[in-house]
Amino acid sequence: MNASLTPKLLSGDIKVGDRLPALEHRVTATTVVLGALASRDWRPMHHDKDFAVERNGTPNIFINTPNNAAWFERYITDWTGPFGRLGRLSFQMKTPVFPGDEMCFGGEVKALTADGTGCHWADLELGISVNGEPRTVGKARVAIPATIDDNPWRRKGERWQP
Repeated sequence: MNASLTPKLLSGDIKVGDRLPALEHRVTATTVVLGALASRDWRPMHHDKDFAVERNGTPNIFINTPNNAAWFERYITDWTGPFGRLGRLSFQMKTPVFPGDEMCFGGEVKALTADGTGCHWADLELGISVNGEPRTVGKARVAIPATIDDNPWRRKGERWQP
């Protein structure tokens, strides 16, 4: 098998309690606006600072829900590599993330299981904090290859039960 096509992470490489590597990103107005545009979210609180401040009472424009989801997906797949396949993701945005904030992503492996089809799963607790304050908390279930020949992306139908 070509080394570039080898999974970065196998289920046997991780254990419950493992912490995912931190990911930090300084948010700019461009981060916020491009995320809103990419998700076709035209609501002005994600691109018009005057509207956000005067009508919403927030200090600035802020990251929208689909942009938050995309950042979590990036965070998870940075950890798993391209063979990790997200099965479920849920999160609660507690406090907005604004331009000038430095988002710090963290996560922990809470459970490891294998289903009846042989798919190996890691259940994760996730968070985004700014200056140590939790802004968004969430959970994810991600399929992790069991062996170098396993590829969760090849699972279909009954073999894919997230």
